[in-house]
Amino acid sequence: MTLAKVFEELVGAGAPVELTAYDGSRAGLLDADLRVHVKSPYAMSYLVHSPGALGLARAYVSGHLDVHGDIYTLLHEMTQLMDSMTVQARLRLLAGVIDDPLLRAAVSRRLEPPPQEVRTGRTSWLRHTKRRDARAISHHYDVSNTFYEWVLGPSMAYTCACYPSEDATLEEAQFHKFDLVAKKLGLRPGMRLLDVGCGWGGMVMHAAKHYGVQALGVTLSKQQAEWAQKAIAEAGLTELAEVRHLDYRDVQEGDFDAVSSIGLTEHIGKANLPSYFGFLYGKLKPGGRLLNHCITRPDNTQPSMKKGGFINRYVFPDGELEGPGYLQSQMNDTGFEIRHQENLREHYARTLAEWCRNLDDHWQEAVAEVGEGTARVWRLYMAGCRLGFERNWIQLHQVLGVKLDGDGDARMPLRPDWGA
Repeated sequence: MTLAKVFEELVGAGAPVELTAYDGSRAGLLDADLRVHVKSPYAMSYLVHSPGALGLARAYVSGHLDVHGDIYTLLHEMTQLMDSMTVQARLRLLAGVIDDPLLRAAVSRRLEPPPQEVRTGRTSWLRHTKRRDARAISHHYDVSNTFYEWVLGPSMAYTCACYPSEDATLEEAQFHKFDLVAKKLGLRPGMRLLDVGCGWGGMVMHAAKHYGVQALGVTLSKQQAEWAQKAIAEAGLTELAEVRHLDYRDVQEGDFDAVSSIGLTEHIGKANLPSYFGFLYGKLKPGGRLLNHCITRPDNTQPSMKKGGFINRYVFPDGELEGPGYLQSQMNDTGFEIRHQENLREHYARTLAEWCRNLDDHWQEAVAEVGEGTARVWRLYMAGCRLGFERNWIQLHQVLGVKLDGDGDARMPLRPDWGA
């Protein structure tokens, strides 16, 4: 049985995908816009030894499997087909492998994962030490500032944008996101802001430039800090804004009027959430506000982290996601009064669609800059995440908390004023 024949039996002859294989076989919809090419029998080795998404990712990242056409559309179509695949169909796939001597020889060899796959260790109690967190952050963020400029666009904002209208551009949506955070925090001239996990300094510069705030940002990525400090100087904001290459736990200053955490909580770890929120609470003046913006799970029925999953192995080592209710409970128990929360998951799906388009527009340059394997990791990761937000596998929540003063006063407006 040819490889293409096995594929056809699994997904049906009318699948909106064309599959070609190294053995010359072909199946699916001929001349389809979406094409999968199995370049080597070693692709099947990855699929057999690491079934599911991880095996497909390894085959694609390693270059043994090629995708032609929009990878998001392919994932969308193939996810539906794979969801309907029966156990009997999967057994037929294995039977097809066993019948082919070349495939049988290939799958008998267990291949090493592609070099882009990170191994941070299996000892869970060592997760989220300062040293290990620094390595995990460096793996993801110290890729190439040039690469990020191509993917993220001029804002260099690597977090969910917030689209003020259907026709808003990515840059307009990122500006609106930073402005929304600033308004929720009630920023005014002369205030002091701490931005933890500040990335390339987008929030820090926005607060300084548009609100006259003294803003300090900290990041574990050396490349981010260097880029941000240069951008701050070029914008003439050095009197108000600063970004340091520093673990947030090592910030010595206190009495901030506001704290923003945009995309950091995913890296903290469930066990460390009480100390994380406690640390941020301690950095605030009475009446100070925290805006926590992070990816969340729809509920708390699944584990915080899929240790063997593609995201954890290739993108966010040691990343952990919690449900919004759990995060709000941890904030509340720390002392914060929760004043507002909202889910922006549709906005993140749109943001990722723009990032995917940017990467495709700069594909050859990106491959030359970071290597094809790393570029493939990003292409797959962003398209998959877009699908995840659309299908409500993951969400994005902003939660606003306030540190009450000694009289129990939140110093908040009677009604939210950031939508005005």
